[in-house]
Amino acid sequence: MTSVTAGRVHEIWRYPVKSMAGERLDSSDVAVNGLWGDRGWAVRDEATGEIHNAKRHPVLMQCSAAYRAAPGEDVVPDVEITLPDGTSVSSDSPDASRRLSEVMQRHVALHRRPPATDTGHYRRRERGAALAGRLAQYRPGRRLLQWAILRGKAATELRETFGRAPDEPLPDFADVPGSIFEFQTPPGTYFDLYPIHIVTSSTLQRLSALNPAARWDIRRFRPNVLIDTDSTSGVLETDWVGRTVRIGAFVIKGEMPTIRCAMTMHAQADLPRDPTVLRTIVRESNQCVGLYASIAAPGRVSAFDPVRVGPARSEP
Repeated sequence: MTSVTAGRVHEIWRYPVKSMAGERLDSSDVAVNGLWGDRGWAVRDEATGEIHNAKRHPVLMQCSAAYRAAPGEDVVPDVEITLPDGTSVSSDSPDASRRLSEVMQRHVALHRRPPATDTGHYRRRERGAALAGRLAQYRPGRRLLQWAILRGKAATELRETFGRAPDEPLPDFADVPGSIFEFQTPPGTYFDLYPIHIVTSSTLQRLSALNPAARWDIRRFRPNVLIDTDSTSGVLETDWVGRTVRIGAFVIKGEMPTIRCAMTMHAQADLPRDPTVLRTIVRESNQCVGLYASIAAPGRVSAFDPVRVGPARSEP
C-alpha cells in the first residue's frame, strides 16, 4: 500500500525561547532534534532548578523571541526578546536575566540549551525522580506512577498545570516517554515530549464548528507545522499515530496525540484569555489537539510542500 497525499504545509513555526511567542518561517532545515533553533533557550528558576513554562507562568506567553542570526543544527544564536511592556532585551545583555526576573517576579535566568550529557540541568528536583524514571521505562510502571500521582498532593498541581476543572479528568500519561518522569524535558532539548508537533486545519475547523464563539487561532497550539487538509473533516492527525508522514523533504513518525494544557486558554498578543477553548478540547476532543512526532529522516520543509501519509501499521 502506497502513501497518500493528505494536504500541504500551510505554516511553519519555530520557538526560539520555550513558552514565548515564536517566529513564522517560509522554510527550515529539520534535524533529529526538530527544526533548527526550535526551543534553543529556556527560562530557569535559579533557586529551584525548575525549567519554567507557560503552563504555570502564563506571563511567558506575553513575551516573544526572535533569533539575531540563523541557527544551525547544533548552533543556537543569541535572541532578541520583546517583553510585555514592549521593550526588548538581548540574551547576551547582562540585564537579560534581571529583566526577566522582574517580569516573572521570581529569580530566573535565561539559559541556552545545554547538551544531553548535562543531565543535572534537566533532572526534576522532586525526591525519587531517578527511581520514577527507571520505573517509567515500562508501561506498567507508568501506570503505577500515574495511580500514585493521582492519589497524592501532585494531583492538585497537575490539575492546575493542565487547567482541568474539578469535574474534568486528568490526562492519561501511560503513553508518554518514560524519561519525562525523571527529567523536566528530554535531555538535550527543551521540548515537552517530542521534537515535532503538527496540527491540521481539519481539526481546527471541527473545533470551531463546536465552539464558534472562540478564536481557534493556531498560535494557541504552538505547532511546528500547520497542515492545510483542504475540505477534509475530522481530527485527521489522530489517525497518524504509528505512521510515517513525509512533510516536504523530511519524514516523521507519529508518536501520540498532543495532550493539551492550560496554555491553550491563556492570553497572548491580541488573543484574549478564553477558558472555553480548553473546555471544548477536554469535552469534545479527548483532551488532545495535534500530533507529537519523532524524526524518522531529517530534511527540509517549505511552505506549500506536499504532505504524504504512509499506510497504517499492520497488527500482529
